[in-house]
Amino acid sequence: MNANVEHGFSRAQLSEQPGYERLFLREKLTIGLILPLETHPNSPAPTMRDHVTMAQKADSLGFAALWMRDVPFYDPDYGDVGQVFDPIPYIAYLAAFTRKIALGTAGIVLPMREPLILAKQIASLDQLSGGRMVLGLSSGDRPAEYPLFGIDFETRGERFRDAFDVFTRVLHNDFPRFSSPRFGSSRGTHDLVPKPPFGGTPTVAIGRAQQSLAWIAENMDGFIGSSPVPEQLPSFANEWHAHVEQTSGPEEFKPLGIGGFLNLVENQNEPLIRTRGGFRAGSKGLVNFLHDAQAAGVNHIALNPKVSRRPYAELMDELASEVLPHFPSH
Repeated sequence: MNANVEHGFSRAQLSEQPGYERLFLREKLTIGLILPLETHPNSPAPTMRDHVTMAQKADSLGFAALWMRDVPFYDPDYGDVGQVFDPIPYIAYLAAFTRKIALGTAGIVLPMREPLILAKQIASLDQLSGGRMVLGLSSGDRPAEYPLFGIDFETRGERFRDAFDVFTRVLHNDFPRFSSPRFGSSRGTHDLVPKPPFGGTPTVAIGRAQQSLAWIAENMDGFIGSSPVPEQLPSFANEWHAHVEQTSGPEEFKPLGIGGFLNLVENQNEPLIRTRGGFRAGSKGLVNFLHDAQAAGVNHIALNPKVSRRPYAELMDELASEVLPHFPSH
């Protein structure tokens, strides 16, 4: 049985959820932006100046999503603090200033979160945003953070599955029953209020989260991974869609996404090349790559232009005029 049905949530309801609907459609690709909406190639932290204005600009230009990372502490050895603000309150803040753009996490480090509180937060965000919440979940990639929370880094895969089970049961069921070795238990005497406004909040894996692709395909609503080189896109997509078919049936659609840094250069004709953690390209080279990705079966790309040296507003305008018309949000 599909795990989402088992947890009281039919995936058929996802087509009514505005965040999921804006992002994902079979055989189509959309474009989202990973925050901060600011270039800072030589600094670990952005200034976060004009961040609300930039979020509203992304919304009005028609980008599909704003993705927020979960970086609780600054690690000088890693040298990156994401968008500075914690994604949970920050999504609520931006929801009040935007209208249509999906609001996602890329991704909440689930082994370091208490799943009952997280369920309350996510249901609240989904309600407050009008159903625009898309929950990306990860296992984290910074070993030095885990001792701060008193958690063994090597157990993060098992903790992820345990927390995910509790999270989905309380989010999608009325008066749920659950028992966890780490996160408490309930005999069905208590209920989570509120519930998501459209029956459920979509969950996507950001990276493999120490799980097999088969587990992700069976239990989650989608997968966003690091992009392979262009030549490997078909095999990358085929592997995911084959797991979805095996676990959920040939008619089931669960979207596939890719993400990475974007260095968008001024020469629009410069072809795309893979760089560390992302891409360098002119806008026409990016369009060619995205057409190939869409044909291969990729449904969304989350781009982080923070490594670019051009003003972010200029980059956003060029993406909106030269790239978005080929891959409009739904």
